[in-house]
Amino acid sequence: MHDDYHDSQYPQDQAHGLRQLFAHARVRMVPVVANPHMAFGGVMLERLCTAFAEQGAQVMVVDASDRAPSPDELSVMDLGECIETLSPQVSYMAARGLPLRYVDATGSTAAFLQAVADAAPHVDVMLVHATESDLCRLFMRSEARPLLLADDRPASVTHAYAAMKLLTQRAHLMVHDLLLCAAPTSPRVERIAAQVASCADSFLGAVLRDWLHVDPASDAREAPTPALRRWAREVLSPVAMPHAGLAMAGRRGASSQHVLN
Repeated sequence: MHDDYHDSQYPQDQAHGLRQLFAHARVRMVPVVANPHMAFGGVMLERLCTAFAEQGAQVMVVDASDRAPSPDELSVMDLGECIETLSPQVSYMAARGLPLRYVDATGSTAAFLQAVADAAPHVDVMLVHATESDLCRLFMRSEARPLLLADDRPASVTHAYAAMKLLTQRAHLMVHDLLLCAAPTSPRVERIAAQVASCADSFLGAVLRDWLHVDPASDAREAPTPALRRWAREVLSPVAMPHAGLAMAGRRGASSQHVLN
């Protein structure tokens, strides 16, 4: 049955199928790159959910990261059994290991995204939280814009940059955003964003389109920061603006060593 599904219902060109899903489906899919060196990754997902919920959107976190809970055994038969309602506007799917069940002969797991969209037709925004390797298989050659997560510690920033490199080179995802989790008084935040943008441009030919700064100590029920509110509004906008904000890539001359220190 699994093979029949791929032969009869899913297009042979997986990249084309995923582009069609992005172009025509109501749901907005945001790849969120899991960062094992962050202490507040879950808090950042909460902040993202709050920002979208404030805009009136139904949002679901599809957690396929290495630290996510194991999915319900019934997920083999019905993905809807994995969906947990957290609030009237927020739901959660424990999906560790699930994308690989949908892998095709080319290594793509894009069919998983379609299956989740079919299982949750009410959702407006889907935050797909996974490792960079899994996101490569899920979103290869799509129009997705991955959201990198990091804090202001070197190991975290190094991982975010390495993830960007993999997503750029393996999946051809050339435009990224960055969410920095740090105290409001952190002296490193702006410099980190500028250095990641410069290295993306100089060494990867990629663009850091936007970056956001969120205080991990803020209450999830607080109103989102103006930058986070603007970003969420833009994601929900029916008009894609893939070339806006290219100024972030304008600074050249930083070396990759600067990002790592």
